[in-house]
Amino acid sequence: MQSIYYERARDAADALRLAQQDGARFIAGGTNLLDLMKGDVEHPLRLVDISRAGLDRIEELPGGGLRIGASVRNADAARHAVVREHYPLLAQAMLSGASAQLRNMATMGGNLMQRTRCPYFTDTAFSHCNKRQPGSGCDAREGYQRMHAILGASPSCVAVNPSDMSVALAALDAVVLLRGPQGDREVALGDFHRLPGDAPQRDTVLQPGELIVAIDLPPSRMARHSHYLKLRDRASYAFALVSVAVALAMEGGTVREARIALGGVAHKPWRRPEAEALLRDRPLDEAQCRAAAQRLLEGAQPLEGNRFKVDLAQRAIVRALRIAGEGV
Repeated sequence: MQSIYYERARDAADALRLAQQDGARFIAGGTNLLDLMKGDVEHPLRLVDISRAGLDRIEELPGGGLRIGASVRNADAARHAVVREHYPLLAQAMLSGASAQLRNMATMGGNLMQRTRCPYFTDTAFSHCNKRQPGSGCDAREGYQRMHAILGASPSCVAVNPSDMSVALAALDAVVLLRGPQGDREVALGDFHRLPGDAPQRDTVLQPGELIVAIDLPPSRMARHSHYLKLRDRASYAFALVSVAVALAMEGGTVREARIALGGVAHKPWRRPEAEALLRDRPLDEAQCRAAAQRLLEGAQPLEGNRFKVDLAQRAIVRALRIAGEGV
């Protein structure tokens, strides 16, 4: 049995100090990290509890926008009046994830940090997983492939990011606020998660000892024309085969701005500005929706067991765009 040291941080500065010790990991809700520890996948030596470090506030920003603290519970963020009114896309995405019990525990920062649910990663009976043991190989490439990536994968890893929340945040141009030994920095949500390349064990661009402090949402004029569509094997408590987050700014039937992000298809929320540009200053008709979907999926490289995802994603993008275009 492995001994684990537990320490509770008083504030962000205290958390950073405690995290400088060898083998330290931050924990808040613990809905993912504790599972991985029990499954013998993660082996932290110290747990630094940040749930009472003062990172649990939701604040409106001067000039518009919203700041959501890293320790805010998913359920609380989804129910918040400003989120529901100005960022309904985010509320929809979070309410489609996990179960009510998990949403009551899971935090915003933890959701960003959750690891893939690829069974070849979470089950140590499979010995070849580059994400768990770098250099060991990837059993998923020749195994059960239904849930795996069709975009951005590499010979080293075909796992997907499981977060619904991150897909919506990518479409909303969110920014992640980080604090670490070298100071504060901001990272666009679209740049926060990494593609696997030859280092799939690194999910994000976080540096050692860095802490997620908050997530900033810019002012949005897309609340009325937004939609989160999640396609999965059952209606609840299932990860996405394909998900689509769409946010549009419209004048009449003409699109002035468009944001489209895909989930369930890559190591990170998938966006392509050139696909969104095809919709700009044009009517939102079937032909334009299909053209944007095709551009977003250009270069897809499905495996034998998940080729259906390409067509499924194309149809989902078109459907989500049409629903968003109709407005609330």
